[in-house]
Amino acid sequence: MPRSAMIDRRAFVKAAGMTFLAALRPGALMALERTDAVFASGIRARDGSYAVATVTERGEIVDQVALPTRAHGMAFSKATGNTVAFARRPGTYAMIFDPKGKAEPIIVTAQEGRHFYGHGAFSPDGRLLYASENDFDGNRGMIGIYDARNRFARIGEYQTYGTGPHDVTVSDDSRFLIIANGGIETHPDFGRTKLNLDHMEPSLTLVDTATGSLIEKHVLAAQYAEVSTRHVDIDANGKIWFACQYEGRRNALPPLIGHFATGEDLTFISLPDETTRALGNYVGAIAVNRRENLVGVTSPINGAAVTLDAKTGAVLKVESIADAAGIAAAATGFAVSSYGGRFKGLQSEVAWDQHIVRIAP
Repeated sequence: MPRSAMIDRRAFVKAAGMTFLAALRPGALMALERTDAVFASGIRARDGSYAVATVTERGEIVDQVALPTRAHGMAFSKATGNTVAFARRPGTYAMIFDPKGKAEPIIVTAQEGRHFYGHGAFSPDGRLLYASENDFDGNRGMIGIYDARNRFARIGEYQTYGTGPHDVTVSDDSRFLIIANGGIETHPDFGRTKLNLDHMEPSLTLVDTATGSLIEKHVLAAQYAEVSTRHVDIDANGKIWFACQYEGRRNALPPLIGHFATGEDLTFISLPDETTRALGNYVGAIAVNRRENLVGVTSPINGAAVTLDAKTGAVLKVESIADAAGIAAAATGFAVSSYGGRFKGLQSEVAWDQHIVRIAP
């Protein structure tokens, strides 16, 4: 294992403290000692309860924190160690916890007239948490802003300048929010029903973190109006990668993955037809491995995980993984979870949820 990974792993164990380590189940400390990376993800246990699990790169569960209901996306702050699990749309909670067990979890509830869309991101300094939200009566996408220094009190909101925001991230220099507006209208009175599939407007927007003003808006061309922009990540060169879910004809072969940078137009990757079919017209998660210049995507529809070259967009690998769900950069390549309970190849008794996040090193 690389020396840097060994140092960071030991730092994670040391920072956890004796109280946390002593409370771990037998074998969990050994699992931490021998892993190259640590991740977090929502899970459903065999008894139907929900939790967030801390898991090693080998797929060994280290610890669990109970959740009130099913989670969806995760966010992690390198600056503070805080980790967040967001409720699945149209859920109204987000739980912030310390994976090292040094602080009690904090539950944040969406304000009246809002619900979470399942995703969010920390500012690079860890002081702010941004969450994608729905102003459902106003049919407006919003980003809620929460103060990490004041128990995550809600201190403001910005428009997303689109409908149905899903994933959001923050540029490395903290200047702007990067938002995937899926273009789909929903309302909690109708559960998860998609209300406007005949007139979607998917887009990607850049919003100024200081003022909330719109910096750029990229609306997909009319022929791609049914290609819902859902998830985003940033590569080592600042290129923004986005992944989509298609709401149109089942036998079509739409573009599903693309990229852009500030001041540039959107560019879709031309995937081989067999790769698009493997993804089932649906990308459920995307992740970038910056060190290796790789982009990874997963799809539970046909059970696939695809790895691309971030420089060229070329398909490097297509793996068949039944119920493929979350994906995150690993020490080498990607860690992939599944709804069926597999994580990096190890079968467990829990069902992993849609997203995973790397929390160490």
